[in-house]
Amino acid sequence: MPLTFIETNKLPKKASAGQGEVTEVLNAALCGAKNVHASLRWLKSAETFKPDTSDKHQLIYLMDGKGSIQLNNKDYNVEKGAGVYLGPSETATIQAASGASLKLFHLIVPKIPK
Repeated sequence: MPLTFIETNKLPKKASAGQGEVTEVLNAALCGAKNVHASLRWLKSAETFKPDTSDKHQLIYLMDGKGSIQLNNKDYNVEKGAGVYLGPSETATIQAASGASLKLFHLIVPKIPK
């Protein structure tokens, strides 16, 4: 099986209405990935990101910056190195702190039917 090297710094960033900028770094088009999708997301001060709540397993890792994650109506202050796992139908809201920014790695795996 051949290796595929993806130069993420050369991939285009897309604005995502009020949810920062995003670039896909792992998908079918880039490397033939069928059951996994990953992206990098940048949030500026006070921007928020609320992941889709469909039947997916999601891991969101804070690569850089400071902010907060709201889970079950409770806010948690987070910074570089923090992460959250969301099971199917679970949700969270991630926000960059005032005067700060965040860089997120977002990994998504669909729920595999039994």
